[in-house]
Amino acid sequence: MAIKVYKPTTPGRRGMTSDAFTDITKKKPEKALTVTLKKKAGRNAQGKITVRHRGGGAKRKYRIIEFGSIENKKAIVEAIEYDPNRSARIALIKFEDGKKAYIIAPQGMTVGKKLEFGAEADVKTGNRMPLSKIPVGTTIYNVEIILGKGAQLARSAGTSAQLVAREGAYGHVKLPSGEIRLVDVRCYASVGAVSNPDHSNIKIGKAGRKRHMGIRPTVTGKSMNPVDHPHGGGEGHQPIGMKHPKTPWGAAALGLVTRKRNKPSNKYIVRKRKKKR
Repeated sequence: MAIKVYKPTTPGRRGMTSDAFTDITKKKPEKALTVTLKKKAGRNAQGKITVRHRGGGAKRKYRIIEFGSIENKKAIVEAIEYDPNRSARIALIKFEDGKKAYIIAPQGMTVGKKLEFGAEADVKTGNRMPLSKIPVGTTIYNVEIILGKGAQLARSAGTSAQLVAREGAYGHVKLPSGEIRLVDVRCYASVGAVSNPDHSNIKIGKAGRKRHMGIRPTVTGKSMNPVDHPHGGGEGHQPIGMKHPKTPWGAAALGLVTRKRNKPSNKYIVRKRKKKR
């Protein structure tokens, strides 16, 4: 992926970068694999805002991605496409029986590449197979954690996991966060790393681009009144006046562990994720 740099013709353009889309080979999506995506603007069934700072944005069509366990099939890559609903690129593949599907494209995926799905697949980039068939130390993505549910881990741009060990019925998978987790060896994963690694290097540049993405403005707590936020009040911008920052509802922010202590899946975590300082 190449990054396009703009000349500073306006204050908003200064420092702005965007995706050059040089790896995209097809502009319009496959009609049979798209559905209409209705906007919610962060509201629930009662019309109340339950997720703040969402609304507006460009109209999108949702691309139906194949995250499941495809058994004993071969396919060929027909196109690499842009997906507005995710940071990674998607690949349009065609199976031997003529059916088409979208998958998350790995780094190095090209048109014409042959892919294999199933326990008999070779350990090559883009191929998908159970963890029991993947050599220890292999870089993987699109990792399934609940048998038959489909891929849930390592799906965003540039991310990857690693199979670091295998013990009996479980594989030890090191996730992008640093967490090492037990995953059933019958669960499927794809070989390689997710495409579009430069996604994190893009500089938005101006507020208008965020609005096109469907993200509404965020205001700092110290800019509000005391009735609206624990950080609010005072003349102009003042320090928050407390030892630790809080959310608008008074709960501790930045560093508070929100994971349930008795969550059933805790027993599958071998090593907790690294804490950010």
